[in-house]
Amino acid sequence: MDRTRRRKGTQTSSFGTSGRIGHDSAKFYAGRLYEGLPTESRVRYEENPLPDGVANQVFQHTSESMRELPDRSVHLMVTSPPYNVGKDYDEDLTLDQYRAFLKRVMAEVHRVLVPGGRACINIANLGRRPYLPLHAFIIEDMLDLGFLMRGEIIWDKAASASPSTAWGSWMSAANPTLRDIHEYILVFSKETFSRPKVDGREPTMASEEFLELTRSVWSFPAESARRVGHPAPFPVELPQRCIQLYTYAGEVVLDPFMGSGSTAVAAVRAGRLFVGYETNTDYCEAAAQRALEARLPALQPQLDLEASLTT
Repeated sequence: MDRTRRRKGTQTSSFGTSGRIGHDSAKFYAGRLYEGLPTESRVRYEENPLPDGVANQVFQHTSESMRELPDRSVHLMVTSPPYNVGKDYDEDLTLDQYRAFLKRVMAEVHRVLVPGGRACINIANLGRRPYLPLHAFIIEDMLDLGFLMRGEIIWDKAASASPSTAWGSWMSAANPTLRDIHEYILVFSKETFSRPKVDGREPTMASEEFLELTRSVWSFPAESARRVGHPAPFPVELPQRCIQLYTYAGEVVLDPFMGSGSTAVAAVRAGRLFVGYETNTDYCEAAAQRALEARLPALQPQLDLEASLTT
């Protein structure tokens, strides 16, 4: 037997295939199932530097116009948008108004992302009578803007879920109600699914972390609103995982709804630059303070050295 013979590649079959080496899925993606969906573009990779004074800043105005950011200057957007459910920072918008507002923001996100840049949106669905599948509406609107959908991650919050008693009818088929212990992280790309690695920028995750982060279900606890000082904070671990998986060291991470600053903290800890937008003065200040405190551990050895030299 000729042991130098190359292993034969696989193709998508009528019943699927377990092959993963040299797999040719062109026939599958050329099928009519994908007609009408956004497709990858042949674009030259280009990125523009942030202007002076923009990196690591939270700007206090709506992200419907991110005028501080040039086209193609951001590598990752990760956010959890306001849910329009009566929090102290929410407006009482209709569903159509809410979708139009988010769509205006995401159009700006599309503009500022580099080719192949990623957008991660953390969203929970709402209500029971009827159930409001916000994630489905956002997917529809993102596709309409031309984003390519990469997938969705289920954030399993079971370990920290509240002991809800909203069962509907107890032990009865009259009206049993599901209790959500999960949220979604919707993942999109601009124009292409891949992007080149720029010289000098390295990934910052170990192989074990890569294997964990490429699973479609993530399990970690929610954040305490009282501890952070925000009525609906998302945990630092959420943007931290997205940053590790989708960016290289030194790249730019955007959060158009910065809130209490979880994305800024995650970016600082991971050695990335951040830019945020927030309309609430208190949350702007909280985000800036949390980002500053996130830097302190890295600065402390140098501060200690300076102190020793002056004594």
